[in-house]
Amino acid sequence: MASPNKQSYTTEDIYSLPDGQRAELIDGTMYMMAPPNRIHQKLVSELTQVIGNHIKSKKGSCEIYPAPFAVFLNADEKNYVEPDISVICDTGKLTEKGCSGAPNWIIEIVSPGSQRMDYLTKLFKYRTAGVREYWIVDPSRETVQAYLFGDSEDFHQFSFTDSAPVGIFNDLQICIANLINTEVKPND
Repeated sequence: MASPNKQSYTTEDIYSLPDGQRAELIDGTMYMMAPPNRIHQKLVSELTQVIGNHIKSKKGSCEIYPAPFAVFLNADEKNYVEPDISVICDTGKLTEKGCSGAPNWIIEIVSPGSQRMDYLTKLFKYRTAGVREYWIVDPSRETVQAYLFGDSEDFHQFSFTDSAPVGIFNDLQICIANLINTEVKPND
């Protein structure tokens, strides 16, 4: 949810928030973040493990970071996000504070309060910042929207029971249903 104050914020304001309070910054507008629910955290954990294991098995140089992990999208003071999962293959972008510039792949897990941000605001921002692949994983709809950006842009929607191919890794497919207990309900 956007702050009602139209003031322009910077990353300094993000770092000045009280302990335990999290927010993101897009073009100087601050958006407060609610704590994630259990299914959200389970998906972040399982996806991080699968992707991390794939990178290790291929002896890849990409690194994966689950939230909270600071991403300074445009390497400026007006854009700061904490994607649910960030995969960075250009390790030169990594600093002690996080990632300075766009990760190669970002995954956001949709929460009831984050739909507008994930489907609209972040989709546009990630695309224009140079993210190569963006997945929106929606537990309530049981869908994955996969966007590929760059020279040849593409979009696919998958159900949780589909094996979704990963664009930045041509030898990885992920079936969300295989990662979560089928008895878990998205509203848990």
